[in-house]
Amino acid sequence: MYKKILVPTDGSALSEKAVEHGVALAKDIGASVTFTTVTSPFHMIDREPRLIGDMPDEYQKYVHEYLNAETDSYLQAAKAVADAADVSCETFHVQHDQVYQGIIDTAALRECDLIVMASHGRRGLSAVVLGSETTKVLTHSDIPVLVYR
Repeated sequence: MYKKILVPTDGSALSEKAVEHGVALAKDIGASVTFTTVTSPFHMIDREPRLIGDMPDEYQKYVHEYLNAETDSYLQAAKAVADAADVSCETFHVQHDQVYQGIIDTAALRECDLIVMASHGRRGLSAVVLGSETTKVLTHSDIPVLVYR
């Protein structure tokens, strides 16, 4: 059935539950898992580019030292779940302007045939204003998406 499952994680308690579910599913069907987390690259807009100076370099250092450490902790926690279940896995950190597209692109790049991801279940005005990465993945993905709520 499914051979490679992509499980995005953002370190939240709900995404940790999706990690557990994705690993359990992978174990049951003999699939491998790819864990990913997506962060945004640096963007700076100013009418005076000379005022920006070395900010992209400084930001990249910040990303490398802080955000990479944070996202690595999410990915290592997910890997620990897979290792404990004796499920083959890999981890993949992506920088992309659009989180949902980063997830979809990673699924294609790693040749995954299923995405298992959490949904925070926002409703009403917060769903309209904040949107949902899960909804965007559902509407734009060419491969099946299993939503954990």
